[in-house]
Amino acid sequence: MILLAFDTAQGALSAAVMEGEGVLASSFEPRTRGHAEALMPLLETMLAEAALGFADLDALAVTVGPGTFTGLRVGLAAARGLALARALPLVGVTTLDAVAEPAGAEADEIAIALFDARRDEVYMQAFAPTRGHSLVPLTPPLLVGLDEAVAHLPEGKAVLVGTGAELLAPRLEAAGRPFRLSPAKPQPDAQAVGRIALARIAAQGLGAFRVAPEPLYIRAPDAKLPGGRDPEAA
Repeated sequence: MILLAFDTAQGALSAAVMEGEGVLASSFEPRTRGHAEALMPLLETMLAEAALGFADLDALAVTVGPGTFTGLRVGLAAARGLALARALPLVGVTTLDAVAEPAGAEADEIAIALFDARRDEVYMQAFAPTRGHSLVPLTPPLLVGLDEAVAHLPEGKAVLVGTGAELLAPRLEAAGRPFRLSPAKPQPDAQAVGRIALARIAAQGLGAFRVAPEPLYIRAPDAKLPGGRDPEAA
């Protein structure tokens, strides 16, 4: 099973070519703009490093949000185009899943993935760790104000990961909640996206991923078309 995974949804550009548990090629670059111009050359470079072409792929995986409107659409459009052209299954992985998976939560800890959503808000989701690369959601993906975030979390020791981790930490400390900050990357890494996707394919089969995933915005896009129309309604 050869899978190409990539992420453009948050503040990085990342891609990985994976075969089972092995990583054939990967790249991770912090980036807040220019995803559209850089993505396809990066994918071609990753495949070349793995001595493969698009025709050798068995499946694709991409992040579906939450994230920036532009970055999210770049990744999804590229993934949908490749999936359609090559008749490949496409697995959608949330950015919250992608940062929580490598957070290193112990069996008695809750993994809390957070992204800074600006406006004193965070995108947030809590997970229970399991064996392998699966995570059990304990909450849905949420957009909450920082002052209300602690009230939405399950009880228990927590490991925080993501760009919003250090924003929530003082609130947990003030509430007397035990926590630690994960050393994992605060941005999604395509290797984690690939591991999650491969675990889902193993559990559900390729046929479960023949319909292209939809974006997960949580907050309505700030971008508007001329005349104030919502781009999602266009």
